[in-house]
Amino acid sequence: MQQQRSRVVVLGAGIIGISTAWHLLNEGHEVTVVDRQEDAALETSFANGAQISVSFCEPWAHAGAPLKVAKWLLHDDSPLLFRPRLDPHQWRWGLSFLAQCNDAAFERNVRQLVALGRYSHESLQRLVADTGIAYQRLERGILHFFSSAADAEAGAAAAELMRRYGVDRRVLGREEVLKVEPALAAFGPNIHGGTFTPSDESGDARVFTQRLAAMCAQRGARFLYRTAVERIETAGGEVSGVRVRDLATGQRQRLQGDQFVAAMGSYTAPLLRSLGIYLNIYPAKGYSATMALKRPDDASVVSLLDDTRKIAISRLGDTIRVAGTAEMAGYDTALDTPTARARCAALVRRYEELFPGVADTSQPNFWTGLRPSTPTNIPYIGRSRIGRLWLNAGHGTLGWTHGAGSGQALAELMSGKRPALNFGFCGDALPSRSAVPAMARGRHA
Repeated sequence: MQQQRSRVVVLGAGIIGISTAWHLLNEGHEVTVVDRQEDAALETSFANGAQISVSFCEPWAHAGAPLKVAKWLLHDDSPLLFRPRLDPHQWRWGLSFLAQCNDAAFERNVRQLVALGRYSHESLQRLVADTGIAYQRLERGILHFFSSAADAEAGAAAAELMRRYGVDRRVLGREEVLKVEPALAAFGPNIHGGTFTPSDESGDARVFTQRLAAMCAQRGARFLYRTAVERIETAGGEVSGVRVRDLATGQRQRLQGDQFVAAMGSYTAPLLRSLGIYLNIYPAKGYSATMALKRPDDASVVSLLDDTRKIAISRLGDTIRVAGTAEMAGYDTALDTPTARARCAALVRRYEELFPGVADTSQPNFWTGLRPSTPTNIPYIGRSRIGRLWLNAGHGTLGWTHGAGSGQALAELMSGKRPALNFGFCGDALPSRSAVPAMARGRHA
């Protein structure tokens, strides 16, 4: 039975928080959104890889991952860099990640990620049709190309696994890769094949999120920007309010509501520890370089995944976005450290290797953000063990892919409905639509 209209406070104005706010408005709730930045999508959602990658959603944890991570430990420009720290949360995350590095866990996690991805893509398509939001959207698919025969063979095996879940991931030879994206011709002799998912797409997550936030405001949502969340207060086993501080004036206030949503990306986990909720979310520092195109006609249009460097390349109008790498080293977001400079330079260098002279590499706009990653890559969506507190966090590199659906699913749960997907929602007390693996179902946080 649908709940009555309630006052909901959403903590966080990234793609997850704003999508949640939009769908809560659709369900008839009053919404207040709180964020420390001056606008929506100015942190993790600001300059990500731009891909809606429903069909490229494999978990990081797989049987071959530990060996790869070990090889990358000493290289500042490696795709995944794990910097051990005296941080129990990092070690907890790392040990949990290793426990997921087996075939059974991989397939179990893939099932949930694909289900959420499909649901979210459908939600995004409806939302765009309803609102007409423009955000440099390209519905040209995603092309994953390989620079060695061994990588191409592994990619074909991964494509076969995804096809078992109904994903249309096609295995291509070199000539077929170049037919899908002719701009790769200069690099063509180094390509040993690829895979292609025509249903995937790309677009600017920041532009989308900010325009959706503006539409939420037009529909009556209240936004408290430049406002820091200091603590969540509880009484009688449920949330009683949230203490916030205006960053411009220093003024503090206590926000009250009927329900509260924690959607603060990587910062959700430390915020909730004081409540005894220990989400296994750890920040993965990602990087991107956005460059103006000197020769737009020679630039790629299809969104690309370069297997060698584990980077995404997406066209955004007359610019190109190169994004990737992950650095597990705490909450540092500096771009001026030796490691950060090396990783940024690697993005530009790799693009120039692939597309020489196409982009203006002399003045790249570098960005870094903290991807809120779980060991399984599966986010926390649903009810927490604290009354009136709901979770929507831990989306890792798939926040843009899963944003619309995560917001819709949580809004439906909060309204007493059952979302139309098979997924292990946190604190799930509603009847399951079908069997979900026991380890995933009813996770309490």
